[in-house]
Amino acid sequence: MPASHDLVLFGATGFTGRLTARYLAQNAPGDCRWALAGRNRAKLAAVREELTASFPHCADLPLLEADAADPAALRALAADTKVVITTVGPYLRHGEPLVAACAETGTDYVDLSGEPEFVDRMYVRHDATARRTGARLVHACGFDSVPHDLGVLFTVGLLPEGVPLSVDGYVWSNATFSGGTLASALGAFSRGPQMLQAARERRRAETRPAGRRVSLPLGSVRRQGLLGAWAVPLPTIDTQIVGRSAAALERYGPHFTYRHAARTRSLPLALGGIAGVAGLVGLAQIPPARRWLSSRLAPGEGPDEARRARSRFSVRFLGEGGGRRVATEVSGGDPGYDETAKMLAESALSLAFDDLPKTSGQVTTAQAMGSALTARLRKAGLEFRVTHTGGVEAGV
Repeated sequence: MPASHDLVLFGATGFTGRLTARYLAQNAPGDCRWALAGRNRAKLAAVREELTASFPHCADLPLLEADAADPAALRALAADTKVVITTVGPYLRHGEPLVAACAETGTDYVDLSGEPEFVDRMYVRHDATARRTGARLVHACGFDSVPHDLGVLFTVGLLPEGVPLSVDGYVWSNATFSGGTLASALGAFSRGPQMLQAARERRRAETRPAGRRVSLPLGSVRRQGLLGAWAVPLPTIDTQIVGRSAAALERYGPHFTYRHAARTRSLPLALGGIAGVAGLVGLAQIPPARRWLSSRLAPGEGPDEARRARSRFSVRFLGEGGGRRVATEVSGGDPGYDETAKMLAESALSLAFDDLPKTSGQVTTAQAMGSALTARLRKAGLEFRVTHTGGVEAGV
């Protein structure tokens, strides 16, 4: 029996969920059959009413009730759609039943998770099932990690084939974050040993590319002369996602190296950022302090439209290989919410409607959607541009 929906947005009543719903209302193709899902029908109806005020065609948008802790309801939801989008986090606490439902029913899945432990555990537990059923499980389809994953893919495509390649990524943003993002970050910071254990379990289960090598050095605080900035290593999921794309795609060469860093104009700011993150990690280990920090910004709350309008992001990439150097940039507006909603929605639309390479299991955006998603995001307003090219001898 064919699925009733092309897309289902699960978690439509949350802060990012509402932004994603609004993006779909404005940008989904007219023949796209999509629905709002969550545990509270009254709140879903309120979201639909908000959408209808601006987009009358949303008046009949289907509302689907399902709780993140109800596997039977989630399985029924997944079985009746092509792609499920979920914004319900923290994913480590709420996410696995929906991943399992999609893996079992062969339904494509996209989320916003930047939680390494969650992504690793989902690989160990559900990748094999998804490969068998044909489901594509695509995590990190927001600012974590679309600009980095597709930005590296874009950069690699400008370098010679069949040779060792290296890319450095440097990210900057002036954006703020929501309560849900804070809750996810604090949860991840408090689970260092469990995160390392999940990574070890994944390494034991994961196959390595034959005859090829991927290196992901952390690097150190350093001056980047070409960019006129200081680089501060970022041990985020973005590096892991880029590495998995490189392992999956031969275009990244026989030996691929990637380093990921934040960029800032001054050394004091760089050192202050390190101290701030270290302090947050330390406080996250203390349950009362973690609860107090979480209470400062409750899940479901986030920056208002005026603040988001002032927010920008830029990721600069410096690539080298085969005697050639290239510099590129991926940039856009508010990364955590407006652009993340765009990236998440376009990722799902790409899975639902684009002619893509045949993949299954837990896959990355570069591996599953690649240039098709890049084209969608460019059309939607994100910029992918080449800033410099040249030979190694002459510099970039």
